[in-house]
Amino acid sequence: MAIVKPFCAVRPRSDIADQVAALPYDVYNRQEAREAVKGRPYSFLNIDRPETQLDPEIDIYDDLVYQTANRLLRKQIESGVFLQDRLPCYYIYELTMNGRSQTGIVGCASVDDYETGVIKKHENTRADKEIDRIRHVDACNAQTGPIFLAYRSRKDINSIVSEVKAEQKPVYDFISEDGIEHCVWRIANPVMIEELEDAFEHISNLYIADGHHRAASAVKVGLGRRNEQQDYTGNEEYNYFLSVLFPDDQLHIMDYNRTVRDLNGYSKSEFIEKLKENFTVKEVGKEAYAPKEKHVFGMYLDSNWYELQIKRELIDEEDPVRSLDVALLQDYLLKPILGIHDPKTDQRIDFIGGVRGLKELERRADADMRISFSMYPTTIDELFAVADADLLMPPKSTWFEPKLRSGLFIHLI
Repeated sequence: MAIVKPFCAVRPRSDIADQVAALPYDVYNRQEAREAVKGRPYSFLNIDRPETQLDPEIDIYDDLVYQTANRLLRKQIESGVFLQDRLPCYYIYELTMNGRSQTGIVGCASVDDYETGVIKKHENTRADKEIDRIRHVDACNAQTGPIFLAYRSRKDINSIVSEVKAEQKPVYDFISEDGIEHCVWRIANPVMIEELEDAFEHISNLYIADGHHRAASAVKVGLGRRNEQQDYTGNEEYNYFLSVLFPDDQLHIMDYNRTVRDLNGYSKSEFIEKLKENFTVKEVGKEAYAPKEKHVFGMYLDSNWYELQIKRELIDEEDPVRSLDVALLQDYLLKPILGIHDPKTDQRIDFIGGVRGLKELERRADADMRISFSMYPTTIDELFAVADADLLMPPKSTWFEPKLRSGLFIHLI
């Protein structure tokens, strides 16, 4: 059963919350992050990517980088940019994009639940990315980026959320530069807090939707501090990590598309003939094509779109990983025909989130790449099925929108 605790959040003053809230640290490269913080002294990206405040020649993993994160966070707390609630609370975080809303509970999930598999994963993590966030959390003594968790929807939790939204004014309500509305309510009522804790204890599993590296880093910091403090009780804040938990029926996964640099030595006609071994190929013309169902793909090549439908006998619907469209495309096209054996490392392939649209697939294929593929989105049920089987999804399987903002909630450890 899942443990999700309320906590005393460090959070921005309501009048500047919109200036503090920032996209996650890992959506930017170093130069993009430096540009993004210019003229924005309150942006949390200054703390999440503290190298932006230092000489560009300084190594991104230098000790000074993490010391700077700590200094900036303490300075903003001391100056009143951030305040801390005196009593443990839950928070409701609602994001609205293009008229569609998703509403989650902000709380702290359990390190032990992560270790025992109550919190399920569907991706591997990279050691170098973990180490960066471990050092950031350790230096700041705080978790600053929430992990995006999902759970199977429950009426009792939905009822509490609806009641709070109907009866209370939000503590934050603003529209970010990308047009997404962010609303936050605070749950301080002891009865509601107890009801929420009990409701989560009746949930068998939580699932990491996004933030595998942040979760793994928070857990490793917690386990490390346990080893340093042998008389720990289990109630210390480092035993829990900052999370936003969403019911599955509110989540929206977008397509995560692919573009490839060349045809692996094939001519166009040779390539299309090769495709026909595993796919039904239909030319659809100049209009951008997005698949309307599973196991169908769009392909853009030489200014034309095609519909590819994989042959049914190749699909093993009993296998939760190999039946994924991202796996089918990899196993029957990208690897055997285009020679993309490891999409994580091959420089000939790039991945484009659906939020950027099909025109970006066309632009890339017409510019620096050669061919693009539009995908039918992976579903949340498919994600759950892979995680429940203790398996891993192929790289770049899911693209969640909208993105959670960093800086609205900080968990001190």
